[in-house]
Amino acid sequence: MKQLKAIAVILKTPSYLYVVLLSLMGSLLLLSYFLPVGIAISNDRWITIYAMTAGVVLLDYFMFQLPPEGHRQSMDSTIFLATVFVYGVEPALLTLAISTFFIVFNHKDTKWWKHFLNLAMYTFMIVGANYIYLRFGGETGTFETSFLPAFIVSLAAYFCINVLLIGTYYFLVYKGRLVEILRMFIKEVLFAYLSILLLSMILVILLIYTSLFGLFLFLIIATLLSHVFKQLFLMYHEINDKANKDQRTGLYNHSYLEEKLDDFIKTYREDGNVFSFAMLDLDDFKKYNDLYGHPQGDKLLSFVGSIIKAECEPFGFVCARYGGEEFAVIMPAYGKNEARKFINQLRKTVNNSPFEGVEILPHGCVSFSAGVMEMNADTYEKSQLVGLSDRAMYISKSKGKNTVTIYGEQTYLPQKFEHEINELEQQIRVFLSKDVYTFKHSKRVFSYAVDMAEKLGLNEEERRTLILGALIHDIGKLEIPREVLTKRAKLSKEEWELVKQHVTFGKEFLLASGTYSDLVPLVELHHERYDGTGYPHGLKGTEIPKLARLLCIIDSFDAMTTERPYQRTRTFEEAVEEIQACSGSQFDPELAVPFIAYVNHRIEQDDIPEEIIQQLREQQEREGA
Repeated sequence: MKQLKAIAVILKTPSYLYVVLLSLMGSLLLLSYFLPVGIAISNDRWITIYAMTAGVVLLDYFMFQLPPEGHRQSMDSTIFLATVFVYGVEPALLTLAISTFFIVFNHKDTKWWKHFLNLAMYTFMIVGANYIYLRFGGETGTFETSFLPAFIVSLAAYFCINVLLIGTYYFLVYKGRLVEILRMFIKEVLFAYLSILLLSMILVILLIYTSLFGLFLFLIIATLLSHVFKQLFLMYHEINDKANKDQRTGLYNHSYLEEKLDDFIKTYREDGNVFSFAMLDLDDFKKYNDLYGHPQGDKLLSFVGSIIKAECEPFGFVCARYGGEEFAVIMPAYGKNEARKFINQLRKTVNNSPFEGVEILPHGCVSFSAGVMEMNADTYEKSQLVGLSDRAMYISKSKGKNTVTIYGEQTYLPQKFEHEINELEQQIRVFLSKDVYTFKHSKRVFSYAVDMAEKLGLNEEERRTLILGALIHDIGKLEIPREVLTKRAKLSKEEWELVKQHVTFGKEFLLASGTYSDLVPLVELHHERYDGTGYPHGLKGTEIPKLARLLCIIDSFDAMTTERPYQRTRTFEEAVEEIQACSGSQFDPELAVPFIAYVNHRIEQDDIPEEIIQQLREQQEREGA
């Protein structure tokens, strides 16, 4: 069955079918020169063939790359052509077949079918060059200036066959325009083939007048030239790296990123090749830099850069340092959801990578906020692509940091919210010194509230009330003694009654400040239950304001899925089951439905905060012990 499926795939894929047909035709052409009459070659000629084979294998070993494009190039064609001109097509084909056998063992990492295809293409090229050489009056075994036109036309045929065969393959793979692909190949390899023309003529003269000693001299010269070209490429590569790389992180720099963005946008417009772009910004980097100094901050940037590079390179992604503590990633062939999943996994990898001193940061680890944007027809230039990704990244920051947002999935927070959010963040930041759990809890509830405001399509005023109320909802806990808030054991009845007072303390705080009195219902009533058994007033059903009922669901969900001293941490799935079970009793059943759908979507996207995953692991270890 597997073989039949493989055959079906080949027949349906033009590029696969082309490779199979070309390989078979080339192999049959090769065999046609020997099977009908057998191989009738003298011992002296076999020695020559073995020497030529050794030369091909040696030159393949010293394959080099040429700047600026970095094409891999070998001088083996020089030997094949010289063999055709001096000894004829049969010895050239035998040299090709035997050398291919040895090259397969030297390049075991190359897929077998590529060797097979290479053998077929060289067969067509050698046979074609021999046919043209003889048709234009060339003779084997001698060299005269009158044969020069035959040499030139023969090499042109060798060159054209090579370009046509390879160009057709890329045309089938990339669905481009054949003429443009052929033009590109001709432009990029013309100089190399002109060099082969000159070198093959030199080798012909050496072979005719000095026999195999000429081959020996030629291989010495060719090997030295290959070494020189290698050094030239290394020098070019080093200079190119300095121009395109950020020296601190080892990633590409801003200028190179913009060049690549231009290229990807161009291919998108011409061929529709999808790609996504992500902006990443390290969270609280300034705080780390101010505390430990710029040298240590530079080490952190280098550390994060190395992780990004290691995670992106296997997928062929372009990763760059955009500036300061900002990074950027171009993800070819990735839609927004795939890109978000990759960046989210990268975020988790960064979270789980220890680095000196990061425990003082709010998340207790290295973290970043990211925005993802998929290239689309409405994006007309790279500045817009970068700007929209940056905007999505800002939304990730506003949701509590250490998260990833796709552009278009969030409504922008109105500008007038930004000042209020920053002001209230300063209020809850006091929890960092008193109870870091409450601080993180408030930020997570805030993040969930931003998402739900968008999902429910709340108007601007409702959105503001829900988001700000979620951020400040536990402010009354500042009045609760530290030893009660951080107690590891189960609270006593008296302590629990004191904790329940935080909603009243919060209400009094807001009324005293006067600025945010409109948030009082959410702060005071987010522990009321739909069935009337909650606190502080025992309100029931629609007696509880809608946004307070929604905040009750969000607050309870986060409390269930994060570590608390007096309860077991639950997974997202378990928390969803609990919300479903308590719909109509603790929670508003109508509001529970969209929230459950929202959480299930996050589960599908693998968008679970790393700290929650870590807490569950630690809990499982404790339970296992």
